[in-house]
Amino acid sequence: MKTPTVGFVSLGCPKALVDSERIVTQLRAEGYAMSGSYEGADLVVVNTCGFIDAAVQESLEAIGEALAENGRVIVTGCLGARTDHGENLVAKVHPKVLAVTGPHAADEVLAHVHAHLPKPHDPFMDLVPPAGIKLTPRHYAYLKIAEGCNHRCTFCIIPSMRGDLVSRPIGQVMREAENLVKQGVREILVISQDTSAYGVDVRYKLDFVGGRAVKTKMTELVSELAKLGVWVRLHYVYPYPHVDEVIPLMAEGRVLPYLDVPFQHSHPRVLKAMKRPASGERNVERIRAWRAVCPELTIRSTFIAGFPGETEAEFEHLLDFLREAQLDRVGCFAYSPVDGAAANELPGQLPDEVREERRARFMQVQEEISAQRLARKVGTRQWVLIDEVGPKGAVGRTAADAPEIDGVVNVRTGRRRIGVGDLVDVKITAAAEHDLQGTLA
Repeated sequence: MKTPTVGFVSLGCPKALVDSERIVTQLRAEGYAMSGSYEGADLVVVNTCGFIDAAVQESLEAIGEALAENGRVIVTGCLGARTDHGENLVAKVHPKVLAVTGPHAADEVLAHVHAHLPKPHDPFMDLVPPAGIKLTPRHYAYLKIAEGCNHRCTFCIIPSMRGDLVSRPIGQVMREAENLVKQGVREILVISQDTSAYGVDVRYKLDFVGGRAVKTKMTELVSELAKLGVWVRLHYVYPYPHVDEVIPLMAEGRVLPYLDVPFQHSHPRVLKAMKRPASGERNVERIRAWRAVCPELTIRSTFIAGFPGETEAEFEHLLDFLREAQLDRVGCFAYSPVDGAAANELPGQLPDEVREERRARFMQVQEEISAQRLARKVGTRQWVLIDEVGPKGAVGRTAADAPEIDGVVNVRTGRRRIGVGDLVDVKITAAAEHDLQGTLA
């Protein structure tokens, strides 16, 4: 009898990717096969993103493509929670989908798969590794430590789709991390909606890690992860005071000297209108203090240009912050209204051309900063984790580069053979705005 086969399309952020991995893991545990093509699948699951308009459009197009190529489609993810005049948006645009669920709804997705494609009678549990099925390359993996968010930023609708913060017990998180390392993962990327808030919802409840009672708290979690002997990279870290406690671990080389901090803006009035957490006015001072402890620290961030009511002077304040903060890796979005976001009702909505013009000016300033900071690395030696190997060389990343969002190092290997997942010593020979070049040391 033919094994029931499921195709999977995963869109959006790393948090959605982890949701996809959990669903795929359970499907494999139940004996389903997975297909890399539409024609080889009995049905297709599409995990969507619905944060900004461009993501909504991409998700709707992906659903349409799956329907056209396969015809049997189950939709999950953030877009599944969006409505349009009281109707479910996905069902309204694509009424032929088999079912629609919201985000982190693995049990619902599995129930719909079971209803439309009954599971095999003899599941092969031994086919599933302890840490589950991963959709990332074998040498790195995302580790989601919490769901949801307690903040109510006016430009964001994530809490309405994913709910309030729900932290995973630290013992459970560490068991997953340990299993990842046993499977050969060389880099763990810690993610959540607000990594700094980990454990707040459970009042830092004690849980057991290797027989020891440990608090469910960000600083304790990072200390435990530092013992695993692999790269540990922290994402979505809000600049709360207790973040200072992990910087010495970075200076000691136990955790990657890398922080992904979504500042979003610098001007106090704009930050207040955004309802951003933490004290934005002290961010330059905080960055200086971090770098004093760990000079090698790489800081990546994201910003919004053209937020409703943003004046030219407030935007110039943001540019001045960039020049002073000297951040290493930066992305910028022109403000985009999102259905259901409180910012839509704010006065002073700016024309599209003004928003886009400010985004372009912002990136021009940041590109100069990035190029200068990268140029300092020419002549240095860096450890590089290899992501790709080709006939003429390899592509990898330094400790300063997260996969897919930061830069890369193009490595000339000569006749030496290296493999994906290898950690190699590279002498940096040249730098551009975003990427580096080097040779094996």
